[in-house]
Amino acid sequence: MQRCEPSGIRRRRQWAPDARGLGVIGDRWMLLIVRELAFGPKRLSELQRAFPGLSTGALEQRLHRMTTEGVITRERFAEVPPRVEFDLTDAGRDLVAILGPVVRWALRWAWTPPSPDEWVDVTALFRLAGCVVDAPAGVDAEIELIIEDDDEVALDLYTLAFSHGDVVVTHRPAAHADAVIKATPRAWAQAFGPDRSRAGLRIGGDAELAATVLSSFEVAGGVT
Repeated sequence: MQRCEPSGIRRRRQWAPDARGLGVIGDRWMLLIVRELAFGPKRLSELQRAFPGLSTGALEQRLHRMTTEGVITRERFAEVPPRVEFDLTDAGRDLVAILGPVVRWALRWAWTPPSPDEWVDVTALFRLAGCVVDAPAGVDAEIELIIEDDDEVALDLYTLAFSHGDVVVTHRPAAHADAVIKATPRAWAQAFGPDRSRAGLRIGGDAELAATVLSSFEVAGGVT
């Protein structure tokens, strides 16, 4: 039942920290936008490519709301043609930490093979590795995760760097890769999917280090 104060104002929202927080980020697309911007500023066109299932109007609506809520900034550059970039504020960067528990929960309780209405973006899983992978104790190392086509030509690459117990994910080659994992998008999806099939992966360098990265997704998903 809605509470009505003597002033006639209906109290539709609860005054509580979780209610306030969910009021800002309760939309699933907003956290996904935060995930994309965690790697630096992006233009609208880049965000459109990241979310092919979201219409331009719906994306712009969410970006406007996130700007109003102080989660992101919108900067327009005096160039021809005009350039507009979106970036995380300090409040937005704090939201990146929320992704870790959500990812671990989903891997354990909601992870299934892709459904017909889902597009598969393996690079999204790479970007989430920092939320899932635990750095091996006392290990400083770099591992490259490479997407390649059927002719073994590299299409995209991310690097996981372990240093002093932290895991940092970057969208660039490693200065010195201690291990390399290469696979087609299909093989990567099979490796990260519920079946955890590594048959299509090509692993070079430190195989034990590579196995640590892959096993972290399995542990997060409750596989032992």
